[in-house]
Amino acid sequence: MAIITIEVPDELSELIAQAGDRLPELLTQSLRQPALPAHIYRYVLDFLASNPDAKEVATFGPTPEMIERLRTLTAREAAGDLAPTERAELDEYERLEHLMVMIKAGNLHYLAGAR
Repeated sequence: MAIITIEVPDELSELIAQAGDRLPELLTQSLRQPALPAHIYRYVLDFLASNPDAKEVATFGPTPEMIERLRTLTAREAAGDLAPTERAELDEYERLEHLMVMIKAGNLHYLAGAR
């Protein structure tokens, strides 16, 4: 096991002391945060849980906030200024987009019949 020495503010030192044996677990949880904020996942899950019809599935898309963040990330990627955490965030947005494309593709036969 590695030993790490760091300087921290007194307030943080007190919190670390209170954490005691749970510190490794707390650090691990903190460092393994999802790439996207929870409300992004909640937005997609709430939509899917609403039992949308084929038309709703076909028109479902990102919120304006998500679109703006994606523009920022893709611009930073194009400029070569994407940080590793931003790369993970962009990758996760792409995974969510792929999921929605697959869901929409599964509804194509319903959409064709609805015309």
